[in-house]
Amino acid sequence: MADVMQERAGVQVMVCDPDGPPVATVEDALDLIGAAFLGAEVVALPAGRLDEDFFSLGTRFAGEVMQKFVNYRLRLAVVGDISAHLAASSALRALVSESNASGHVWFVPDLEALDARLRAVA
Repeated sequence: MADVMQERAGVQVMVCDPDGPPVATVEDALDLIGAAFLGAEVVALPAGRLDEDFFSLGTRFAGEVMQKFVNYRLRLAVVGDISAHLAASSALRALVSESNASGHVWFVPDLEALDARLRAVA
């Protein structure tokens, strides 16, 4: 499956292919942002496509990626199970909690949870 545009809960979402290229650099994130400019308001990115550095906050990679999405006024939804990363880092748990309370970057377990979040903010 390639990345596809879908209307989910009345919002245009670019649902990224779980088997697509990894997001290992800020440039990779910018490539996703560029692709999303075809009409998406949200990019639903499988957690498995994110480089391990994203979940190690000391690298600052997560902050850089998240800031790019905010700067371009695109919402990012990291979709999938990140429980192992959360168990290993209280700082990551705090970041996820804070992000999920905002409107820009969400961490959700699946697309159905993303749909529920989108309906809640509509």
